[in-house]
Amino acid sequence: MTHRVAVLDQDLCQPKKCGLECIKYCPVNKSGAECIVLNEETKKAQIDEDICNGCGICVKVCPFDAITIVNLASELATDKIHQYGPNSFRIYKLPTPKKGEVVGLLGRNGMGKSTVVNILSGNLKPNLGRYENPPEWDEILKYYSGTELKQHFAKIQNKEIRASIKPQQVHHIAKAFDGTGKELLDKYDERGVTRDLIKELGLQNSMEQSLNELSGGELQRLAVAAAASKDAEFYFFDEPSSYNDVFQRTGVARVIQSLATLGKSVMVVEHDLTLLDFLSDFIEVLYGEPAAYGIVSSVLSTKVGINVFLDGYLPTENVRFRDKKFSFDVSSSSTDVFQEGSDIIIYPRLEKEYSKFSVTIEPGRVRKGEVLGIMGANALGKTTMMKMIAGVEKPDSGEIDKKVKIAYKPQYLQNDIDEEVISLLSKANGNPIEGSMEEEQILDPLKIKKLYNKSVNNLSGGELQKVAVASCLLQKVDLYALDEPSAFLDVEDRIAVAKFLQKFVRSFGKSAIVIDHDLQLMDLISDSMIIFEGESGKAGKATSPMPKPEAMNRFLRSLDMSFRRDEKSLRPRVNKIESRLDKDQKASGNFYYKH
Repeated sequence: MTHRVAVLDQDLCQPKKCGLECIKYCPVNKSGAECIVLNEETKKAQIDEDICNGCGICVKVCPFDAITIVNLASELATDKIHQYGPNSFRIYKLPTPKKGEVVGLLGRNGMGKSTVVNILSGNLKPNLGRYENPPEWDEILKYYSGTELKQHFAKIQNKEIRASIKPQQVHHIAKAFDGTGKELLDKYDERGVTRDLIKELGLQNSMEQSLNELSGGELQRLAVAAAASKDAEFYFFDEPSSYNDVFQRTGVARVIQSLATLGKSVMVVEHDLTLLDFLSDFIEVLYGEPAAYGIVSSVLSTKVGINVFLDGYLPTENVRFRDKKFSFDVSSSSTDVFQEGSDIIIYPRLEKEYSKFSVTIEPGRVRKGEVLGIMGANALGKTTMMKMIAGVEKPDSGEIDKKVKIAYKPQYLQNDIDEEVISLLSKANGNPIEGSMEEEQILDPLKIKKLYNKSVNNLSGGELQKVAVASCLLQKVDLYALDEPSAFLDVEDRIAVAKFLQKFVRSFGKSAIVIDHDLQLMDLISDSMIIFEGESGKAGKATSPMPKPEAMNRFLRSLDMSFRRDEKSLRPRVNKIESRLDKDQKASGNFYYKH
């Protein structure tokens, strides 16, 4: 037996622009029943899940990709925890908070993580799928009897649980709070830990500044500090790594772990697998269909949870939720595959000085078909280097002779454009995009076509990032410069974008320079690497391009972190600090796994 899920994306459904094909072609409608009708109130299509036969014809004929029909195992029907309304998103099962442990939630965007947060923090009462006549607390507690979640909900009912949430969109904090960093922390610090947090998170210079003057990374760490300083039983951190460099991410991880050490329940949503691996005690995987439904897996160890996610298969539940597994090659790309004379750009030693900051870049080159990764702390001049190579900024000394055509994707993206995605992409391409070769080569693999009719200012952070990457790659140039392409992307999209970019550059004899703080992504994508060192905000110094193993070893040493390969998935894994492996590798000077 199957349990039918029919979801309609209200934003994409446009009955005025289509001939209501879903209603016309539905075989159940043709037989005289009313399976798909036009809702008089919303003026959108409405599907009756009880009489829908799951044929999927409406999905195929809808010109705007607005309908999702899925058949799920019928036993899941009894696990439905919440549904927002007819033909809308629903979630099955919930993750269980664990006292004194950090539980990592791993899954695609649009799988219901915010629904989970709202339910577990008491902001949203689960309706067990009955959106028309929601149950009372007694019934909800009865549903959970015999489980760990019963106690959690009993506390919510009695208003005994306090939750502290670090939201995903930290920019809203600056809009909502008119004051300095110090004033914000003073307002929320119930545990008297402000001084320790400022030091651990490197916020010394952000205290006297007004929130609207802070960078994305400073706002992110301030939000982590504010959430951690509250006195709560349940802490939830939604994507705490965005905008932060690797050094700052390890500081954030330590702050989050210290809450678990105090016996608190901590949950984290994070798409940087290195960080998630580093800070989680357990993992629960969220899978399903983005924006249609989400299912929460049983609790798994960190190692097993991440491997299961990469495999796309849950052995305990015998569920395959992705048709392909993500693999990590052992044969790390070696730089000797690039022939002599295949240089796209050669640059000399470059120097640039501002009133309070200077940067020096050792000479180097980028070859045809090569991805050059750039890593280092924030505020060392990585973006300045990219701008100098792109010709946006002029160096004080050193000249880039070759006039190379460069497309640049900036770190911070503008979304205040009231324009449909399709017209933005057509402009970047120089020709209409629909039916073009570029559509097939770039937009299909990046799964961007379903965003065509959305306005840019309505895109989520992850959608906007993918559109920005695509707009960059559509330009007819020799070198693509991408600044933080992983920001706001979920794990699947990060790996897919990394693999696609590498393939694209090699297939078409182009080159790319990528700046990012996701170590796993950089390990996956780079052929060679440049490391930035120095003092943030004062002076930065970039090495010449180095072979990847040498660069990773040098960078991990500066982080005091060691990597090994997972024996099953071959992905890079962080050794737990002070573990036997960690000590052995550091003693031998080998911070990066052997190839």
